[in-house]
Amino acid sequence: MIFDRITVDPARMNGQPCVRNMRLTVRRVVELAAFYPDREELRREYPELEDEDIRQALLFAAGHLDDRVIDLPLSHETAA
Repeated sequence: MIFDRITVDPARMNGQPCVRNMRLTVRRVVELAAFYPDREELRREYPELEDEDIRQALLFAAGHLDDRVIDLPLSHETAA
């Protein structure tokens, strides 16, 4: 996937991935998406954010998480 709305500039926000060269980091946009489950309220508070900005920030963040397989105990009795 091409993230054409995610930018990285060492001179902006300490090089953290941002949305469209704004001072909104991908991390902050992910936090906002969780904090404002109602997208209309999020749009009112941050009118500069577009739906595609939010979508790409979520996909970018998800793509940077490692998937791990964790072996779980066979029963709850063996868990300590």
